[in-house]
Amino acid sequence: MSRGNGIKLFSGTAHPEFAQKISDVLNIPLSKAKHFRFSDGEIGYSPDETVRGADVFIIQPTCNPANENLMQLLIMADAFKRASAHYVNAVIPYFGYARQDRKARPREPITAKLVANILAHGGIDRVITADLHAGQIQGFFDIPVDHLTGMKLLAGYFKEFLAEDLRSGSVVVVSPDVGGVARARKFAVMLHTDIAIVDKRRSHEVANVSEVMDIIGDVKDRVAILVDDIIDTAGTICHAAKGLMDRGCKKVYACATHAVLSGKAIENINNSEIEKLIFSDTVPLGEKKDNPKIMQLSIAPLFAEAIMRVHSEMSISGMFD
Repeated sequence: MSRGNGIKLFSGTAHPEFAQKISDVLNIPLSKAKHFRFSDGEIGYSPDETVRGADVFIIQPTCNPANENLMQLLIMADAFKRASAHYVNAVIPYFGYARQDRKARPREPITAKLVANILAHGGIDRVITADLHAGQIQGFFDIPVDHLTGMKLLAGYFKEFLAEDLRSGSVVVVSPDVGGVARARKFAVMLHTDIAIVDKRRSHEVANVSEVMDIIGDVKDRVAILVDDIIDTAGTICHAAKGLMDRGCKKVYACATHAVLSGKAIENINNSEIEKLIFSDTVPLGEKKDNPKIMQLSIAPLFAEAIMRVHSEMSISGMFD
């Protein structure tokens, strides 16, 4: 049983390479459309084929520039709703504003909730995303959210790359902060290793600045894998790597689903103790992917399978059994 009159895949301008990978896996061509701007800078959009009765999937991460990409996604959704699409699904590999998921201080907004409301009221029927920064964000939506994870993809890489170290029991999975312990524990289960935790204190005076306080767990003479969902300026992960090396680690690797890599991220990475960073391709890296310390694995096949399961009204959880 399928929804609507067939699948239509449309790409925004945020990550067309990712959309093409999904298209190739599904063997469904990307539908044609025009993205343009008016002379005053406003975004324009015009699909070049009918979507009446179709199950439409818009592939658009809301990465930098987040506001532009979010607005384009909403404009596309509105166009399809007005053109009588049966369902409009937003495929958002990286969900921007996810880190603003709570009030850390008085009078702060909860922007992740605001964005969830905007998407639901903007004509989107379903969201497919990966590794939201906080699990409760799923509950911010009043529409279905299929929450995928890149952890299995990343763990699979290390199973092969560090096979000898894993057999000898010398690998330890490390959470760069207390908030990521559940993620690190799942990753450690996949690799059959121990875990350690970096106990850090974040400065509330300066954004993206943290300080390593202590490391909980046995890391001496071991190969560490730092696991996170997002690496942004890379300050936290690089600081954690230094702390691990100072406490006797042999080597430090790192991985994350989302390679935001803003500000001085590349400089921080190049000057860090980290041997290699492994990311999925939810965010386009451009020239940054040529850095010898950085490697990207494609999560597009996972999204392609999710799209087909949604269209065929099959279980998404079955993908992870």
